[in-house]
Amino acid sequence: MRAELGEQVQYYLPIGEQELHLNPLIGESLAFEFTGKINCRSCGKATKKSYSQGHCFVCMRKLASCDMCIMKPESCHYAQGTCREPEWGEANCMIPHYVYLANTSGLKVGITRHTQIPTRWIDQGATQALPIFKVATRQLSGLVEIELAKLVADKTNWRAMLKGDAIELDLIAERERLLPQIGEALADLAERFGLEAISELPDEQVIDLNFPVAQYPSKISSFNLDKNPLVEGQLQGIKGQYLIFNNGVINIRKFGSYEIKLLSE
Repeated sequence: MRAELGEQVQYYLPIGEQELHLNPLIGESLAFEFTGKINCRSCGKATKKSYSQGHCFVCMRKLASCDMCIMKPESCHYAQGTCREPEWGEANCMIPHYVYLANTSGLKVGITRHTQIPTRWIDQGATQALPIFKVATRQLSGLVEIELAKLVADKTNWRAMLKGDAIELDLIAERERLLPQIGEALADLAERFGLEAISELPDEQVIDLNFPVAQYPSKISSFNLDKNPLVEGQLQGIKGQYLIFNNGVINIRKFGSYEIKLLSE
């Protein structure tokens, strides 16, 4: 889903060549069906199974964007000359990244390209976010994240996130609490990558995000298009990349290359 940050996050579901604005439909019945067609988001070819959130097997194996270092940026091997697509790596990994604190299902640390702010926070269902470092490359952001992950979570508990907003946190106070604890590790990284490779962001302010949810579920059950092609129910909210219905939730990103047909709106 495409999302826009505003007083409330606005969501748009791509259906064919058009987009369906979902926010006005909260509280209404909504139904759509998987047609059985999956097309690779990269090459466009039909595939029986989706890999790496929407790719065919061939593209999953050859694209740098599907390499394991995307999930584990500290393992970036660009400098070794073994990047699957060096030009893609230069455009997407060898550029400034941000390390941030967020409140999703509680306090967590994360990283994102500068071009993915605030999209990354929206996709994670964060109700608060605060950039704390700007670093030179994706690999370096991963190395800084590792140090902070020794102190706070680096993953979102998606079930807890979908059951309601986490208690509001003082992210600036959390930043001040955490940074002294990784001072020695940061100094080692600065010596390794250069003094200008890591910049603290002491003047950044907390970004608040408000998701369109009329009612959170008390029990989480998931729709799975591979097992049942039909999704229908009363749309009660949207958070992260999840549609929340009265009878289940669905992670739209998981089925990003699936063709669906709108049955009602």
